[in-house]
Amino acid sequence: MFNKIKDFFREVKVEIRKVVYPTREELIGSTWVVIITVIVISLFLGVVDLGLSKLVSMALR
Repeated sequence: MFNKIKDFFREVKVEIRKVVYPTREELIGSTWVVIITVIVISLFLGVVDLGLSKLVSMALR
């Protein structure tokens, strides 16, 4: 049992060495993409929600 655990952590150590982390510039660029995408989608959903609520209120009158 303990040998399996040791093997697992040994394999994790080998795989961690293969990881390539992004540079600071890549990380900042990706963060801006995420922020802008979230803003655009939230604005779109806000407009759709407003339109649907107006439509439903008109239908219930």
